[in-house]
Amino acid sequence: MKPEIRNPNRVVGCVKVEHSPRLRVSGFGSPSGFGFSPRWRAVAAGRISDFKRFAPILFLSGVSAASAGNLEVEIVPRFNGAPLVFDSVTNATAADQTISVTRLDFLLSNFALRREDGVWLGPTNWFACVSAREGRASFRVEGIPAGHYEAARFHVGVTPEVNQSDPAQYPPGHPLNPNVNGLHWGWAGGYVFMAIEGNWQERRPPARRASNENNASQRAGSETGAPSGFSFHIANDPQLMTVELPVALDIGSTNALRLAVDVARIFDARHRITLAENASATHSRVGDPLAAQLRENIERAFLLESLQRVVNAGQASRLSLNSEKSETGATPVLRPLVAPNAAPYRLTLSALFPRPALPLDNPLTEEGVALGRALFNDKRLSINNSQSCSSCHDLADAGADQNRGAVSLGAEGQAGRRNAMPLFNLAWKSSFFWDGRAATLREQVLQPIQNPTEMHETLTNVVAKLNGRADLPVSQDARQRVPATDYPALFARAFGPPEITADRIARALEQFLLTQVSHSSKFDQVLSGEAKLTGEEQRGFELFHTEYDPRRGQFGADCFHCHGGPLFQSQTFANNGLDAEFKDPGRYEATRKDADKGKFAVPSLRNVEVTEPYMHDGRFKTLEEVVAHYSAGVKRSATLDPNIAKHPDGGVPLSEVDQRALVAFLKTLTDEQFHAKTTTVATTP
Repeated sequence: MKPEIRNPNRVVGCVKVEHSPRLRVSGFGSPSGFGFSPRWRAVAAGRISDFKRFAPILFLSGVSAASAGNLEVEIVPRFNGAPLVFDSVTNATAADQTISVTRLDFLLSNFALRREDGVWLGPTNWFACVSAREGRASFRVEGIPAGHYEAARFHVGVTPEVNQSDPAQYPPGHPLNPNVNGLHWGWAGGYVFMAIEGNWQERRPPARRASNENNASQRAGSETGAPSGFSFHIANDPQLMTVELPVALDIGSTNALRLAVDVARIFDARHRITLAENASATHSRVGDPLAAQLRENIERAFLLESLQRVVNAGQASRLSLNSEKSETGATPVLRPLVAPNAAPYRLTLSALFPRPALPLDNPLTEEGVALGRALFNDKRLSINNSQSCSSCHDLADAGADQNRGAVSLGAEGQAGRRNAMPLFNLAWKSSFFWDGRAATLREQVLQPIQNPTEMHETLTNVVAKLNGRADLPVSQDARQRVPATDYPALFARAFGPPEITADRIARALEQFLLTQVSHSSKFDQVLSGEAKLTGEEQRGFELFHTEYDPRRGQFGADCFHCHGGPLFQSQTFANNGLDAEFKDPGRYEATRKDADKGKFAVPSLRNVEVTEPYMHDGRFKTLEEVVAHYSAGVKRSATLDPNIAKHPDGGVPLSEVDQRALVAFLKTLTDEQFHAKTTTVATTP
């Protein structure tokens, strides 16, 4: 159900959410192209007739704690019964091919248990999100009436009513929040029910095919011998899956149910899936037989592994997909650090954006944000008082380095390792830096201060300097000076006591950076009916949001897989084919997993016009160079993202006209508020 909106602007806590109309279908492609998702077309035509509905369920409500129990459910990934080894092209399918699995994400809903009398019991509005590779594969079902049960049942996916609902309504941490699951289609509407991606190759070299069989392109990876990629996105209402398993379950207090999802069966449970050129992807368009075959296989891929009673459930460590839990299973108590008279900061967000998980122990206040702004522009944070955060992150250019070098220079003139990242919409990120080594923004902001090649200062010295009253230049223009800043007073206004600590510096910077929200581009104005795309921009929009799948007659640029939704970003790390051998191992430095070599954070494409140079090493100076890379410059390697590896060698073949159209659309994502070309000077609040 959509949240009630009483006026064009709605307020959620201290966050003001700006309401804007949704994307209108008219004007965004023809019924056979992008703009009408297969789900929307099927609903409009009344063809949703093969949706598998549950038998009547008695929904649990008002069950007393004394007569109810809980069920801890764990889903274990398998391959032919053995533990699934992710990221390794060693899993042999029945089609005599070997595959790796680099992503196995899916949504579950409508969990229910069947009593001996045939009645199904299940909780209302129950959902879970599983990300098996990342280890998020456990959840709890609470308040189950005591008794004996003979079967368990659940959907893989969500019902049409939920699928067609507003994804921005779900709170932070909710399994259906797109920022949590990464499974929402974005502008096309609806959720991906299961996403399984990876690489593949033949176990034995296939016989050479006739040249006319390959037609315009060779099989992806054929020239280099590197694996190709596959990408299965099972979605849209006709593909809603139902899993029913026999169990012998006596609910008393807390029980543990372990289920397996066997990926080998996804490739062969009922239909044998053979990967081939132009047959290694599905986006579940209407009439796609591969999607229907995978749906039937997935329904048969779940198996019961074990049942047991949890003796000491209160002390059991568990992972809930609805909220973070401590090691004892209790929800941690977060105590905000905020001055008694601090005023809540009204943060304006687009109603299209998912609800962000703002830090509960560091609520945004006017005083905290003002303090963070002063610190962000203060050169006292560097070893020689010559460099502030804003020196390398110009907020007039969306937080990119205005000096336009491939990498930034530190306070002492040293060249950094990587391109300075833009700073906006950080409230929707779950990790920071190109390699994701910082889990929170509060953790991230202190690292550049201490980095020897950046600001090269100790936190002890920073605290000492901020406790002083030296009149120093603290703007990007060293000729401009501001009055001495009484930081103890500013810290007192924000946090209560005047004490300055590294933690409070981090909190203030975190608050300020969380307010840098970009949602006012030309494209946003198009969504609200205030502007129109040109013909070239419209073509670029269609290319951006359409897959490259010749098997289905689709010849888009396939950008949306990594840069989808209203944020035009994802939470993932990817190898986008810049190099066959890696000078910079990227994500590997944070995880030490070989499968993460050459992977870097996927950035937002909002404001991409003004955040050059591009890529982690700043190798591309223009958007034209970037688009040309994805069209003909992709280099294969073992960790190349499957959504790129599935394409022909070199990338997605785009004409010069289409490349220009794609660049034209990308420029519609520029928010003029982040392209002001003004000098920011710290001021005393």
